[in-house]
Amino acid sequence: MSTMEMKKKIEELKSLQALIEEAEAEAEAIRDEIKATLGDQEEMRVDCYKVTWKRVKSHRLDSKSLKAELPEIAARYTVESETRRFIVA
Repeated sequence: MSTMEMKKKIEELKSLQALIEEAEAEAEAIRDEIKATLGDQEEMRVDCYKVTWKRVKSHRLDSKSLKAELPEIAARYTVESETRRFIVA
């Protein structure tokens, strides 16, 4: 791919990313309006739609505290991984 073609692709990508961000922001604003309407309700039916907004409990390992209090155990169960990060700046 030539430099000019690459530049055009990057500009096209940036333009699409801007559209996606705008659409995501608009969708989030609509979600917030729906949540405000639900208030404390966990479920609402509107015509053929069912909207739920329920509390979900989860349990997560506090790795920061584990590393501070039991560093040798944390090190034994720590697994290294590698990824590639794609950024256009």
